[in-house]
Amino acid sequence: MGATIPRKRFGMRNTFARALILTVAMLAVGGIFLRSDLDVGSALLRTAASAREAMTVQQPMGRPESAGWGGRGGESVEQDGSEAEEEVLPTISNSSHVMTCGYDMDRLKKWQELYRLEESFEYTKRYVQVSRQDIPRKSVTRLQQDFLVDAVKVVDVNKQYEAETCPEPLVVPVTKSPFPNTANASDFMFGVSTTYKRFTDIRTSPINEWSYWLTDGKGNSNGGKLVLLLLDASQDELEDAYNKLANVGIDVDVYRSDPNMIMAVRYLALAPKLYHHPERSSKKWLVICDDDTFFPSFHALADKFAEYDHEKPMYIGTFSEDVNNIQRHGSQAFGGAGVFLSVPMGKIIAENYHNCSGDDKVAQSNTGWGPQGDILLRKCIYENSEVKLTLLNDLWQLDLFGDPAGFYESGIKPLSLHHYRGGIWHVAHPWHYTKVAHACGEDCTMQRFQTADDFIIANGYSVAFYPRGIDFDLDQFEGTFHPAPDNKGWNLDFMMGPQRASLHKSGRKIAWDLLEANVNDDGSVSQVYVCKHDDTRWKNPDGTPMNNRDGIIELVWLPEA
Repeated sequence: MGATIPRKRFGMRNTFARALILTVAMLAVGGIFLRSDLDVGSALLRTAASAREAMTVQQPMGRPESAGWGGRGGESVEQDGSEAEEEVLPTISNSSHVMTCGYDMDRLKKWQELYRLEESFEYTKRYVQVSRQDIPRKSVTRLQQDFLVDAVKVVDVNKQYEAETCPEPLVVPVTKSPFPNTANASDFMFGVSTTYKRFTDIRTSPINEWSYWLTDGKGNSNGGKLVLLLLDASQDELEDAYNKLANVGIDVDVYRSDPNMIMAVRYLALAPKLYHHPERSSKKWLVICDDDTFFPSFHALADKFAEYDHEKPMYIGTFSEDVNNIQRHGSQAFGGAGVFLSVPMGKIIAENYHNCSGDDKVAQSNTGWGPQGDILLRKCIYENSEVKLTLLNDLWQLDLFGDPAGFYESGIKPLSLHHYRGGIWHVAHPWHYTKVAHACGEDCTMQRFQTADDFIIANGYSVAFYPRGIDFDLDQFEGTFHPAPDNKGWNLDFMMGPQRASLHKSGRKIAWDLLEANVNDDGSVSQVYVCKHDDTRWKNPDGTPMNNRDGIIELVWLPEA
């Protein structure tokens, strides 16, 4: 990787550090007299490896080779004439978890095949110790520790390697936010209309995502009710859908939707369906959303809606981020972000449904892109009450095209996500992103942690390295995405603010994207971040790749004891 390596600071009380500094000094003196073309950085990495091996018992298996870029180079700590201040690393006193840094070649082989990596690839494993504190959530938390404490290793899936000693974990302070398994969604009833094919297709099935925000993660309902309408489904298909959802703990009723209705009317029909449901009397909010609507922090969602008066008619949602869509379709709640109706508002819609869904209303909802259910709903409310939309901009429609990293790496805490299944939209994996909340609480999902060596962990989404440093405004969204079809350059500014320039193909950023996460039996959470060497985003300005190897970074988040 043609990146400038950030500097490393060593504590002088560390035996290895003292030995290494002495070695560097001897190497430098030798270089003066023997060679003028010595590659000090490479020699330092080789010498560091030798010093470490000298302090351990050799095993019959080999060690991975060094990738050559991931250490801290041969720079020494700056001195000002006085004794250098020792870096104080956090001590680990609140975890009973055992850290293991062996090379599980079966797992590495599985990842190599699953993510189509070359047989030799970089592999870094890092433990992260959660420190839950009475502090507010920050968009970015700056740590005094380095992300890399050694050269990046290259493993070959056809070989075996001996275990190594794990470095001290990163210690990250996070808010004492609640865990997903304690969420109470009993005030809410959700309505979704989709097709059986989309429901069962592995590429579009929402079962995993729904199990996150409608259960405790252990096979039990969290009180939320789901009403699912499947287009023209058979009785067997209705029963299959019910069983699949009930088996993961979701409290659901499944119905067949009328195939004679157009999509916009099926969408509007969800409101009276929810209002007339026999469990409506125990609910405060009736929610219309899409099968790719995701709520990453249900505690925060429930807390926010506790601020509203559910006993009066209310219509709550958010706009599209793209002003073109507002100009095209109007000022209304865009349904993918979630449309929240108080029960009294549901009553108004139910009483006027037949007039609201007539042919004349359907024709008026056609903006040139076909009849729009969001417009039908808005017109039904506006024409039959004095209620107007209450904006809640922490809900996100995400009408974005291209690489969504600039959004997911921004450090924000969204109340909803949408359009993450690809197709014409972006691709994201929120079910995997939010698993880390089981170890550190809901607030730490998508929270950013910036290390001393210019890495940023956008927790659950990516690990990014900035080889030239971080000299840009982290409070601004990176403009990696764009609106469509009419990109005026400022379409997204009123919701997101002006975005800073993308770092794609600049040589200033390289990122590993999260593709897999798992909650382990001991309560820790493992995350697998992947970077492909031929990813067109990570190139230097001259078109050369920033790294010539594929790579995996595995983070293991340790909860407090």
